[in-house]
This record gives sequence, structure tokens and C-alpha cells, in this order.
Amino acid sequence: MKDIISIIIVVLIVGWLLGFIGFSAVVGNLIHLLLVVAVILIILKLQNKV
Repeated sequence: MKDIISIIIVVLIVGWLLGFIGFSAVVGNLIHLLLVVAVILIILKLQNKV
């Protein structure tokens, strides 16, 4: 399960970066939503380690 969360985090961050660089005017809100979801998953992953 931890590996799946790590993969999801990486995919969301990469998607956010690609969208931010290439499509910032078109899908700005979606890009920020992806970033928020990625940050939430990172926080949850860090809590599970402790």
C-alpha cells in the first residue's frame, strides 16, 4: 500500500508540473487541485511512518 501511495504522489506532482508549465492558462484550477491532493497524500504517508 505504501508503494501505491508513493506512485500516486509522484504521478500527481509530475502531472502538476507538466500542467503548470504547458497549460497554465487553460487548466489552472485543476493543476492546483492536483498539487493539494499530492500534498495531502505526502502528509498521510509521513504520518504512517511515525
